[in-house]
Amino acid sequence: MADGIRQDALTERAYEAVKAMVMDHEIAPGARVSIEGLARRLDVSATPIREALARLESDGLVVKRPNAGYRATDLLDREALTDLFEMRLLLEPRAASLAAENASDDDLRQLQSLVDEMQRHPDTGAGYAVYRRFALLDQEFHEVLARAAYRPLLADAVTRLHAHLHLFRLTSAPGAAATTIDEHERILDAVVRRDPDKAAEAMAAHLRSSRVRHRPHDRAQRPPGGRGAAR
Repeated sequence: MADGIRQDALTERAYEAVKAMVMDHEIAPGARVSIEGLARRLDVSATPIREALARLESDGLVVKRPNAGYRATDLLDREALTDLFEMRLLLEPRAASLAAENASDDDLRQLQSLVDEMQRHPDTGAGYAVYRRFALLDQEFHEVLARAAYRPLLADAVTRLHAHLHLFRLTSAPGAAATTIDEHERILDAVVRRDPDKAAEAMAAHLRSSRVRHRPHDRAQRPPGGRGAAR
């Protein structure tokens, strides 16, 4: 049992470390991923590296080529990002509207808890390892809100769309954390007040604002002290 727990911990550490390298372009888009090189760098055996890469393949961040090993996926372009946000604008305002009608008290408490925790984890810092916690909380807020609509197919569609966001290696402008939290608070306030129209409007405004903030991760264009991806 202890060996299994240790192996799981090594795999998790390897997964987060390699994911950060991909997100921060230490492993460039399209570049080959060396299992042996990563094992040496992280001071682990090849096994947790292989397990981490299998997880990253399911995330869409690396691809495995027959007889050629892994490589980092290429970045998706601005047109694809625009398409993604157009789909979000179709689905998430409706989810917010339905959540205003259907959310339980437990749903509301969970949403408030997520906003509170985001305030304690600002996305300051230029690297994925720093901003990842804020980005995960951000994603969870959207997915909990969608589930609070109590329309399973709608919630599943929102979750699937969010799964594509990291494929863009997104970054956002300095100060995005405070703006994102303010926008989430406006959405939550409308849901708490059971105002479907205001909830939909607040979500649509948030997504339009987020679409402006987002851009494909490009180190040449990234501002000094850039922040993490707020959604």
